Amino acid sequence: MKTLGALRQGAVRVWLGAACAVLTGLVLAQTPAAPPAPANPAPPPLTIPDAPKPAAAKAWLVMDDATGKVLAGENIDLRLEPASITKVMTSYVIAAELKAKRIKSTDKVMMSENAWRTGGAGTDGSYSGFEVNKTASLEQMEMGMVIQSGNDAAIALAEHIAGSEAAFATLMNDYAKRLGLTNTHFVNATGLSAEGHYSTARDLAMLGRALIRDFPGQYAFNKIREFTVGPITQRNRNLLLWRDDSVDGIKTGHHSGAGYCLLSSAKRGDQRLISVILHAKSEEERAVDSLALLNWGFRFYETHRLYQADAVVASHKVWKGTTDVVKLGLDQPLLVSTPRGRYSELKPLMDVPKTLVAPIKAGHKIGTVRVMLDGKIVMEAPLVAVEGVAEAGFFKRLWHDFLMWWDSV
Repeated sequence: MKTLGALRQGAVRVWLGAACAVLTGLVLAQTPAAPPAPANPAPPPLTIPDAPKPAAAKAWLVMDDATGKVLAGENIDLRLEPASITKVMTSYVIAAELKAKRIKSTDKVMMSENAWRTGGAGTDGSYSGFEVNKTASLEQMEMGMVIQSGNDAAIALAEHIAGSEAAFATLMNDYAKRLGLTNTHFVNATGLSAEGHYSTARDLAMLGRALIRDFPGQYAFNKIREFTVGPITQRNRNLLLWRDDSVDGIKTGHHSGAGYCLLSSAKRGDQRLISVILHAKSEEERAVDSLALLNWGFRFYETHRLYQADAVVASHKVWKGTTDVVKLGLDQPLLVSTPRGRYSELKPLMDVPKTLVAPIKAGHKIGTVRVMLDGKIVMEAPLVAVEGVAEAGFFKRLWHDFLMWWDSV
């Protein structure tokens, strides 16, 4: 028969083994697999010059689409009139309502007398040319709004979807809240000057990013260069569509209170950037300044995919499970923007609980992966279980209860 001392020595060995297993799991979790090297390594990093500051715009920025990171900007949270860039939110609401099947692209939309008088050819603003008291398909009316920046088409669409433009503005603000546009408030569907109608460079970039991400089919209207309604053919007012083939949107804006505005986006290779110019002095100025910002961003920054969705990047000890380790990964690809040439300096770290107990469902959030550069967080994302871990049988659970208790005393 074993002595009490021998039993305690055996228990200590078991405890040490369990402790080592826990420590091993923690080490694995805190040291994720290194991100893959890029297929074509970038040259050594350069000193990044300041972004080309627009000559007269009141607010401006350039943003990386993949991550939402603002690469450069000024007065990016200053509330200003967005003019017809407002129609990007009108497009977003239409796309969301189409997806929800509350409207159809083939719906007949009436060009009401109100829409015609408020936003038609008799006004100082841009118009589509659809005839008053006649209908057109929702898709055609939307193209008139997006390509020609037709105020009349925007109002007609708002009335069709919500009954009135004021009711439609309520939907716009609801969607703005869902998208996290905290400094934006809409009063109308057109962007015509109105008290309490405002947004910011940051919010508008986020809105453009959301339209690209959520509704690429709807976004594609923005790169069409011209559109014809009846005998009238009008050109898209975004001059960049003719100056740079990588530009595929997004929306211009102008009225006396807002000056000249442009929300633009371009894609070169796998990288997409978004720029915003608000309250410039001329159509030419907003185009030149926007293209300068896009060129600067593409020249000095790069976007990398660190991890694929569902790829195993680490593992962690699990108690009371049919297996003793859970595989950890991400439910979305992890993309990071860095100054060009500094990809190899990224340091991924993980924050995970010390103790995990089965059962664990696949996709369950375990912790957070953070990507560091120069000691600062440049991107973070939820860390999830790539595969589930079922609960073990009675005796293993009982044994692990004992080990966990011993570890705690």
